[in-house]
Amino acid sequence: MAVDQDVAGRTAPRSDGGGGRDGETRVTVWVALAANLAICGAKAVGGVVAGSPALLSEAAHSVADSLNEVFLLASVRRSRRPADKRHPFGYGKERFFWSLLAAVGIFVTGGCFSVFQGVQAFRSGGEESHEGYVIGLIVLAVALLAEGLSLLRAVLQVRRAARAAGHAMAEEVRQGRDPALRTVLAEDSTACAGVLLAMAGMALHMVTGQVAYEAAASILIGILLVYVAYVLGKGARTHLIGEAADPGLQEQVRALLEGQPEIDSVTALLTMRLGPDAVLLAAGIDLTAGYDSETVEDAMVRVRTELKQRWPELDQVFLDVTDAASARRSASRPRPQAHG
Repeated sequence: MAVDQDVAGRTAPRSDGGGGRDGETRVTVWVALAANLAICGAKAVGGVVAGSPALLSEAAHSVADSLNEVFLLASVRRSRRPADKRHPFGYGKERFFWSLLAAVGIFVTGGCFSVFQGVQAFRSGGEESHEGYVIGLIVLAVALLAEGLSLLRAVLQVRRAARAAGHAMAEEVRQGRDPALRTVLAEDSTACAGVLLAMAGMALHMVTGQVAYEAAASILIGILLVYVAYVLGKGARTHLIGEAADPGLQEQVRALLEGQPEIDSVTALLTMRLGPDAVLLAAGIDLTAGYDSETVEDAMVRVRTELKQRWPELDQVFLDVTDAASARRSASRPRPQAHG
């Protein structure tokens, strides 16, 4: 016997709390997009004028980040669509799909191009004028300021989310429940590091006259972007193939179920994350002997309600009474007397 909830016509992920968090995430993404668009053109023009491979690598980095922000905005909007017949659990996993595309964009547009620019600079050499150095360093300084402001916005949102969840910022980043926010945070952190590498490469090139320093900076930027793309892609893949909920949440849910007088034991506990703020729970339970069907139905409704009130992220809850429990209950029913 299964006691579950009707999912027809429901929205997923949940709207309680998610809408406000999504609105904050959208603002964070828009801030990052505005910063990248503002400095992308400046980096590209400055890189061409200065003949700087490191600056051109940073321009490619900004192009990749700008495209990724568009992907992330699409993910936030599309993931809030209501559940339908073809997608009864909603569209929450759209977040993870678009985050995967963003990771691919970072790898191809940012990482590969930056490495290519560095290798080309090593092979061809290059000279820059004093004006080129000055233009390049000014552009990078402005870029660092813009990227830093965007990063600050993302860090503040992560800190608020961590405080609301009751754990440290590092744990919030590691869990990555909101892939859009996690991607922006990774992009902005990498962008600030990339700008510092580019500035160091240009400064050493200016002092020594050796383009190798700037070429090396470009290659390092590319390697950093490839690594970030790998980490983000790995996280998106984990969610797309059906990652379970946090072990701590599973243990608390099991403890609550086993603490109910009507439940003798929990034979199975399966969870899957459907979106940043939505989890599916399917539990197999063995009932305590002696309860009739009506009492069991009422108990299961009460338990499911308590689960969803305590953990609002449990968007879909299915409680299944095991065959052993059903057989035991059937055996306990009085059998009709045979009439001879």
